[in-house]
Amino acid sequence: MDFKQIKESIEKKVFYPVYFLMGEEPYYIDVIADLLAEQVLTEDEKEFNQIIIYGRETDIATVISHAKRFPMMANYQVVIVREAQNIDDIEALKAYIENPLTSTILVICYKYKTIDKRKLFAKAIDKKGVLFESKKLYDNQIPDWINAYIRGLGYKMNQYAVQLLSDYIGSDLTRITNEIQKLIINIPQNKEITVDDIEMNIGISKDFNVFELQKALGKKQVLKAYKIAQYFVRNPKENPIQQILIILFGFFSKVLLFHTLKNKTDRNEVAAVLSVNPAFVEDYKTAARNYSISKLAEIFSCLREADTKSKGIELTGKNDDAIYKELLFKILH
Repeated sequence: MDFKQIKESIEKKVFYPVYFLMGEEPYYIDVIADLLAEQVLTEDEKEFNQIIIYGRETDIATVISHAKRFPMMANYQVVIVREAQNIDDIEALKAYIENPLTSTILVICYKYKTIDKRKLFAKAIDKKGVLFESKKLYDNQIPDWINAYIRGLGYKMNQYAVQLLSDYIGSDLTRITNEIQKLIINIPQNKEITVDDIEMNIGISKDFNVFELQKALGKKQVLKAYKIAQYFVRNPKENPIQQILIILFGFFSKVLLFHTLKNKTDRNEVAAVLSVNPAFVEDYKTAARNYSISKLAEIFSCLREADTKSKGIELTGKNDDAIYKELLFKILH
């Protein structure tokens, strides 16, 4: 079952005795566990029939003991094991999973790890309950994910705002959803969300952000690029240099990919290959005119060097300001 199917089944009150939620992306694991915590029992029933335990503070014997308890004045009891990746010998649950109590809904939150789906333990879960792997999204999937999430809330967001949010936050879905929830508090549903709304409600500058830095570098707007870098230096907490360097590496990688395309005129085709919105194809076309393949090879080397210096691996004594100035000079000249 995928996330959508699991969510729909819970909302329809179709429950399984075991949910084993695993994988690198914690967002979906938390959403499913929280949904089960909300949907299965009434508020009165939760007092005696909902148990939440943590992997660092428990063991398999305790989990099984809770799972084998019968509900009190309710059809179900819910046992949620958070941080289950910290429990030793998780596969010792196999005996219980093969013969689970139908009145217990056991939810195992196994974050940042996976179990081998070929093993009998995984097969037992899949037979009796739900085995779900929450996979991390790639960075180029985030804008589409934001769009879908926003639409699901009944809002619209223009592509520049989506890209700004994506570039600023990255692939942390939990943080993205938290920021969006803050964003929509004061925005009516019939209004399209813009970069101005993001600046006002989240605090991301619409003029001084990595998205604008990419555009400035692509167009070789020297003064603008240096001004944005200075803003990053003054606001390092919101703009960590390692994150900026990773995003710039991704940008120039797509510029290099643009060079290799046979068909550079079909905007939709180019957008599909680069995994960007068609509205931004012109930015990559401009950057490709300004940076040859050989120059891009130099830029990648400069980005790696800047990353090394920013982490203190090379004891150069240079701070972020000096690193940015050196990097931008080498990119732009």
